[in-house]
Amino acid sequence: MRSARLVASLLGVALAISISFIACERHSAGPETQAEVYSPAEGAVGFDILPAGGSEGARGWLATYADEQGRTTKFRIELAPARGTGDQGVSSGQGRFLAETESDPIPLLDSLQKALQAKRMPRNVQKADVLPFTYLLLGENQSRLPTGGFRQNPGGNWTAMKIFLANDQAEVYFNFNPVIHKAEFSIKDPSYGDAVLGEFAKVF
Repeated sequence: MRSARLVASLLGVALAISISFIACERHSAGPETQAEVYSPAEGAVGFDILPAGGSEGARGWLATYADEQGRTTKFRIELAPARGTGDQGVSSGQGRFLAETESDPIPLLDSLQKALQAKRMPRNVQKADVLPFTYLLLGENQSRLPTGGFRQNPGGNWTAMKIFLANDQAEVYFNFNPVIHKAEFSIKDPSYGDAVLGEFAKVF
C-alpha cells in the first residue's frame, strides 16, 4: 500500500516539474510577433519598393506598381536625411522622384485618380527626369492599422510623411516600410487631387 502511494506521489511530483518546465520554456520564448502585412485601404494606393542606390547620402528605392493586366509603372525614390526645424521637434527634408525607362504611367495614375479623388486625368504633360519635393516627417517606427492609419504603440517598421509638390501647391501622404518592401501614396485632401496627379504624371 505504501509502495503504491509512494509511486503515485513521485508521479505527481514529476508531472508538476514537467508542467513547470514547459511553462518556463514558453515564458522565456516571449510573446510571438506577427509579421507586418500590407492591407489595402480606402484613399491609398500601395506599391512595391526595392533598395536602390541613392545619390549624395540619400536613401533610394526602385518603386513598381503592376495592375491586373500586367502593365507596370516604375519610378525611383530618393530621400535625403531629415533635419529638425525648431523647438517643437519637427523634422523635414528633401526628396525626389526619378523617371524610369520602360514605365507605363497609366496603371498607377488610374489608381491614384480614384484614391486621391482627382477629377480628371492629366493631359499634354511635359515629361521630366526628376520631380523634387519637400517632406515633413510625421512618424518613424510606426505600425500600420488595417484602415490605413498609423500608431507608435505597438511599434513597427513604417515611416509616415507628408510630401509637398509644385512649390507647396500639392500635398499627399507618402508612407513606406523597407522591411516588407511596401510603400503607399494616400490622400491628404481631395482639393489636392488634380495637382498631385499632374505632378506625378511628369515622372511616371
